[in-house]
Amino acid sequence: MLLTTQKNTDKRTQMPICSSSSSSSFSSTKSWILHGLAVGAAVAVALGAHAYLGRSGKLRSRVIGIIPARFASTRFQGKPLVQILGKPMIQRTWERAKLAETLDQVVVATDDEKIAECCRGFGAEVIMTSESCRNGTERCNEALQKLDKKYDIVVNIQGDEPLIEPEIIDGIVKALQAAPDAVFSTAVTSLKPEDAFDPNRVKCVVDNRGYAIYFSRGLIPYNKSGKVNPQFPYLLHLGIQSYDTKFLKIYPELTPTPLQLEEDLEQLKVLENGYKMKVIKVDHEAHGVDSPEDVEKIQQFMRERNMA
Repeated sequence: MLLTTQKNTDKRTQMPICSSSSSSSFSSTKSWILHGLAVGAAVAVALGAHAYLGRSGKLRSRVIGIIPARFASTRFQGKPLVQILGKPMIQRTWERAKLAETLDQVVVATDDEKIAECCRGFGAEVIMTSESCRNGTERCNEALQKLDKKYDIVVNIQGDEPLIEPEIIDGIVKALQAAPDAVFSTAVTSLKPEDAFDPNRVKCVVDNRGYAIYFSRGLIPYNKSGKVNPQFPYLLHLGIQSYDTKFLKIYPELTPTPLQLEEDLEQLKVLENGYKMKVIKVDHEAHGVDSPEDVEKIQQFMRERNMA
């Protein structure tokens, strides 16, 4: 299980984002991830994990990565096709996903022919989905139903994270495989103080076994002073997430929940309905593209590190 992303020395430089004041907290985080994986594996053995055994006999062994992409975004129309140093953002995301060792297949799920044509042009497999999908999870579910092969785990790879590390993809897959009581897994990293009150940067809190307690666009936990505590290891949620395919079929049928609607965060519907979500902590310089202004930021980041 990989807890921190490993950078290739020829093109990428290690970017530690935890301050020295939070190093002990990171060690603690590492402990609860390892503990959670061990407990999950023990439960799997005790139960036999019959529901999740794949053809190879491994726990939830068949894995597909799906990149949901739509053109009509309210905040940034046409975002998947925006150029990032000469390549469409969706292509950069696809290329990173293809490097993950745990994925048996990677596809793009879209409702837009322009996006589909672009993706086919650089060699991606495309599944056309309906415009009625309300979020990426529902789009992944529809795409899954149209595939001939059967899978145990679906990884929802956000198309607006063009620098997503393949090791993070592998990490959340392995976390879900080792936690048969969870139906969902995702990743977090350290939150930068300047992002504390940015509603586009989703925060997360977890229990001491590495399961999600809550997600919010606001700062959580929130102390009495109303200010950022530089000593507290706040967690930033990374958009990537994986699901057990049996749960993914159930998800669209679940009624939207109050917290989900108030925060506009689909993962809250999972928690509100009593399902468990496994969380791993990774060392990742998060550079998502939420608005047009983010494009130049990510391009500058890539230029500085010679990431063509």
